[in-house]
Amino acid sequence: MQFLDQAKVYVRSGDGGNGAVSFRREKYIEFGGPDGGDGGKGGDVIVECVANLNTLLDYRYKQHFKAKKGGHGMGKNRTGAGGADVVLQVPPGTQIFEEDSETLIADLTKPGDRVVLARGGNGGFGNSRFKSSTNQAPRRANPGQEGEELSIWLRLKLIADAGLVGLPNAGKSTFLAAVSAAKPKIADYPFTTLHPNLGVVRVDTTDFVLADIPGLIEGAHEGAGLGDRFLGHVERCAVLLHLVDATLEDPAEAYLVIRGELEAHGAGLEEKPEIVALSKSDAVPPEELKRKAKALAKAAGAKPLVLSAVTGDGMKPALRQVAAVVKAARAKRDAPEPIEAGWRP
Repeated sequence: MQFLDQAKVYVRSGDGGNGAVSFRREKYIEFGGPDGGDGGKGGDVIVECVANLNTLLDYRYKQHFKAKKGGHGMGKNRTGAGGADVVLQVPPGTQIFEEDSETLIADLTKPGDRVVLARGGNGGFGNSRFKSSTNQAPRRANPGQEGEELSIWLRLKLIADAGLVGLPNAGKSTFLAAVSAAKPKIADYPFTTLHPNLGVVRVDTTDFVLADIPGLIEGAHEGAGLGDRFLGHVERCAVLLHLVDATLEDPAEAYLVIRGELEAHGAGLEEKPEIVALSKSDAVPPEELKRKAKALAKAAGAKPLVLSAVTGDGMKPALRQVAAVVKAARAKRDAPEPIEAGWRP
């Protein structure tokens, strides 16, 4: 399945229907009068979050959405039909921005969330609305109001509890494949991963969603490599698992490169809890591994984990640390807000 996490869309709500000018004329009825009905309301444009989507691919092939116009009013006080709404379905984690791509309109995180982007125009009044004791035969009716139109950006940020970050070929996809049922592409060349992958991980009694994003390189915030556009997918994560390739000459430098890119991206990524781990420990002699772990600990300010997704060494402790942070974040999120006691004399 193809993955698309950003799309520009044009939407327009429906115009309201026109009011009618009509008079009651029926044989053998002595008193007639105005009986023009109102126009119908135009359709709205609605964005709805649904559970069975995980990409914005549908909006690559269709970018224009227009709701139906309201029906015109008719004689015998008949109101025009309301225009049909247009509903855009998006996956959980979708943000809606104005055309400047900076002003946030809505953030849809849970299935069932809905937001009305553009409201349909109201229908115009028919001439029966204007009758009075001094104007018993009005010959005027209002036109329907015009609908609203705007261009928006849809931007998907995947809902994940933990995220994998690191340089290309740091072993992130191998790690994800080893701990979940996900099947990301794995190869021995850089930028094998071209779009984020998700996997569900179970550790003891805790389940959490782990996100693997394409690798970063120095200058990614300026567009180098695949850029940092995929970092948005780990902005919602409770913890980052930072994998550093143990086969590199200087793992400490590799760690600092990624930290620099996280800080350049902003959005709070540099403040998130981080677990640092040396990956591919099976490919490095023990003495060399100790030396590199010591250098990495000095750069990271904490002792790194040592693991190998191929042999399974060190995987359980890493997953348990990630699960502990995720559980703490969930408990904090789900804790009821304290109720302030009211004033008492």
